Amino acid sequence: MNLPKVVTDLVVAQNNFDSSAYADCFSDTAVVFDEGKTYHGKKEIETWIEKANQEYRASMKPLEYSETEHTLKAEISGSFAGSPVVLTYQYEFKGELIQSLKIV
Repeated sequence: MNLPKVVTDLVVAQNNFDSSAYADCFSDTAVVFDEGKTYHGKKEIETWIEKANQEYRASMKPLEYSETEHTLKAEISGSFAGSPVVLTYQYEFKGELIQSLKIV
């Protein structure tokens, strides 16, 4: 599967539970939408993913990527009810970084 470099970097950071490297995949003004909450900027994104990593220990296995829709379907496994699940990550990019991520 041919993923944009920043998406590959995001998957690697998630699977290494590296919240700093995860946040580095985003622009300074990025926004993340997850579980009905919105996180603005790299610092909030880093805090959100650090907490999620501690709570869920979730790892990502990419399944399918659409270049035209900028979506990634991934199997997410971790310490949460119903694991594993397939989630869709909807991206908007700003240059080489992620500007917006919506997880559904």
